[in-house]
Amino acid sequence: MSYILFDDDTRKSLLPLSYLRPVCDMRIGILTIREKWEKYLQEKTSTLTEDYLSDKYPTEFTESMTLINSSVCPTPWLVEKIKGLNLNEVIICDGYIVAMHKTRDEFISPSEDNPQKIEIEQDFIKINNLWDIYVYNSKAIIDDFELITKGRKSQKLSATNRILGDNIFVEEGAKVEYACLNSLNGPIYIGKDAEIMEGSVIRGPFAMGEHSVLKLNSKMYGGTTLGPYSKVGGELDNVVIFGYSNKAHDGFIGNSVIGEWCNLGADTNASNLKNTYEEVRLWNIHKKTFVATGQTFCGTIFGDHSKCGINTMFNTGTVVGISSNIYGAGYQRNFIPSFAWGGTSAGLKQYDFDKALEVSNRMMQRRDKSLSDEDKKILRHIFNQTRKSNRLR
Repeated sequence: MSYILFDDDTRKSLLPLSYLRPVCDMRIGILTIREKWEKYLQEKTSTLTEDYLSDKYPTEFTESMTLINSSVCPTPWLVEKIKGLNLNEVIICDGYIVAMHKTRDEFISPSEDNPQKIEIEQDFIKINNLWDIYVYNSKAIIDDFELITKGRKSQKLSATNRILGDNIFVEEGAKVEYACLNSLNGPIYIGKDAEIMEGSVIRGPFAMGEHSVLKLNSKMYGGTTLGPYSKVGGELDNVVIFGYSNKAHDGFIGNSVIGEWCNLGADTNASNLKNTYEEVRLWNIHKKTFVATGQTFCGTIFGDHSKCGINTMFNTGTVVGISSNIYGAGYQRNFIPSFAWGGTSAGLKQYDFDKALEVSNRMMQRRDKSLSDEDKKILRHIFNQTRKSNRLR
């Protein structure tokens, strides 16, 4: 038996965050969706995704396979339902496939026999849109907190800290001094070797991954996740950072999602509420149009490897593609394509591909990592795919 997490059409609505990864490798709560499934299943998973990603994320076919929708987050009930699937049974929810059990031959060359459908009602998180990541992040933190900490003992916090509530878990090696942690409204999870510097104020649900750092006098509101190896300061409210990214200085970001290997300059601010209090519309890269979010609060979606200079201002509901470098005075436009260089005041032009790789490698080397040949191939594919539609000089 093997478990394969497959991407469906949902990934098109999750660009630019799905450009460089399968949907299951997006972070929501404390863990990525793949990490959740592997913890519940106690098995490694492989991936069925776009062809251009398949070298980095190969599919491991076996004679007997369970395929699981990679945009679905597991629950104990759903995991047991999937484990109990018989051959050629399919779990359906609201018209989409949640999971199915197939032989390799049946999957590659389907017979005319109709599968046995099992209809269920949705009682789990499914990521269909970019904003779903921050909208459901508080619940995902609570669910992951229970999964990760059950039966385990937290490290003790120093007496220098001010503590409200007892729903706090601190992993080995984490450092927390002279901070205020309020878990009355939700749990607080502090990852291995993470650090919370003096004067920081945190309100749960909140999570920070291993080796992440919260800078002096930071203000973290509920529904916020700092992925591993991230450095964060200023004020965040309901923000998900996938990991390896920096927003190390003052400035406000709210109701937003930031990918990996991003850097936001000092005093970067992102509006998350229109002055008219209207519903926010967000650019859909696949549909090439703005779509209704149903949200009054919606900040910035920031693609992997993108950077912005000091004092950058983002409008409510802004989408930034991957590997862009943004700077300049005034509010930025609410869609900045991938591999763009400049900003509203300076104008946008095409970012030289080799230069973009060079900058990404420099940042990654600060974490003792570098772009693999597979990573470069994927980035080149996206560069070629988006260059014509971007209409950059």
